[in-house]
Amino acid sequence: MTLSVAQIDRETDQLVSEWLTLPEVAARLNLTIGRAKQLLKDHKLLGVRRGSGGPQVPAVFLDGKEVMKGLPGTLTVLQDAGYDEAEALRWLFTPDDSLPGSPVDAIRAGRHTEVKRRAQALGF
Repeated sequence: MTLSVAQIDRETDQLVSEWLTLPEVAARLNLTIGRAKQLLKDHKLLGVRRGSGGPQVPAVFLDGKEVMKGLPGTLTVLQDAGYDEAEALRWLFTPDDSLPGSPVDAIRAGRHTEVKRRAQALGF
């Protein structure tokens, strides 16, 4: 099974301040590249293509040597709502005045349950 990763546009690319390649993700999480790819396939992490080359992951998705708490569940909810990788990335990083900040900021602040609830509402 091959890894399917969405290509993003310039505007979406600029929402993220720092990107990591798959080898960088693997090194930070102390995993093999194969296991890092599996995290993408399992929707535990989100990776997209920026130009040519392999998938890249927003650095903010990693918290030390772990995937940010609350991210995998949120990604699952977004996938269930019909969002592809590029759409999910755009939603996660677009500021929302009612949070305040972006959904990814709220997840980082420990408010992942609230973000998942909002993501679930997207499916209706």
